[in-house]
Amino acid sequence: MSEAELPEPDRIEGAPHPRETPRLIGQDAAEAAFLTAFTSGRLHHGWLITGPRGVGKATLAWRIARFLLATPDPGDDGLFGAPHPPASLDIAAEHPVARRMLSGAEPGLFVLRRGGAGSTDKEREKNLRDGKFSKVIRVEDARPLKAFFSLSSVDGGRRVVIIDAADDLNPNAANAILKLLEEPPARTVLLLIAHQPSRLLPTIRSRCRELRLAPLPPPAIAEALDQAEIATGAAPEALAELAGGSVGEAVRLVALDGLATYHNLVALLGTMPRFDAARAQALADMAAARGGEERRALLFHLIDLALSRLARTGATGRPPAVEAAPDEAAILARLAPSPAAGRAWAQAAEEIGARLRHGEAVNLDPAALILDTVFKLQSIAGGQAA
Repeated sequence: MSEAELPEPDRIEGAPHPRETPRLIGQDAAEAAFLTAFTSGRLHHGWLITGPRGVGKATLAWRIARFLLATPDPGDDGLFGAPHPPASLDIAAEHPVARRMLSGAEPGLFVLRRGGAGSTDKEREKNLRDGKFSKVIRVEDARPLKAFFSLSSVDGGRRVVIIDAADDLNPNAANAILKLLEEPPARTVLLLIAHQPSRLLPTIRSRCRELRLAPLPPPAIAEALDQAEIATGAAPEALAELAGGSVGEAVRLVALDGLATYHNLVALLGTMPRFDAARAQALADMAAARGGEERRALLFHLIDLALSRLARTGATGRPPAVEAAPDEAAILARLAPSPAAGRAWAQAAEEIGARLRHGEAVNLDPAALILDTVFKLQSIAGGQAA
């Protein structure tokens, strides 16, 4: 199996890899900020690309890398005078750099990400082939950077490092990256993708210029899904509402039939405070299905989302403007009719979320976890009805 064919920890199942995505949608301000720095000759050696998951951070990093490796420096006159300054980060698909990056064979690019799980090189290599990844980026994963930079000194070309994601760096790997930021090799740019930049070392953050990406509006999410050739079916507004401005989350919802799951969850809430045993058992069976870890994780997330929408409805006195399930507005308004009810649901969200995370961590029966959660929801709904 070639390196380009190996499973990748930064690939979302059912969606193109960021290197395969031709356009970045909805993040024009971040692209313009980088392009201005480049064309003005103020290109920083470290860039921290931040924002919620799934809004295009990795796609932007790959676009920047492709642009930097294919574009002459500003002021590089060349043979026929100074080139026109680039107007965008676009690089033609037939450009040699674009072709090499797509095939995973660009010598000027190093991608640092989680490697295979295991304690020995042999075990890590086998697990990487099997798609079993470490939970962190280890210093062992960063060691090939030394050889990468030694090669770069031979041809004098630019080198780009993508770190996806910097949140995953363990302490030793983080210190190795910090040393690179403090003493960057010549003509090198480091692109650090961070979902939660507050978790990074302050010294890493202080040595990078930040590009912050914002959540996407529904039309941009629809356009991005269309570009990825992902059919969303009915209710695109509901999908965008549940995705919270994240294309990555929208892809996950489509792949795992998340809209139907949320519809069933809201329908169950709509029967409360009566206990609907059939609906509750259906959700429990989904959570307990063999090999359904991703669906279970999505169900836990949707429970937390439903509780957050209940709490916000009580606090503001009105349900969300966009319904993510049939009759959701009326159900939320009935179950959270006051600020006091909103506080009760907010507290429930915290308690239930902690309970689900703990149960998952210690391998409690998923079906029992869901039924326990339903009883808790029924109790709170009964209190509001009383």
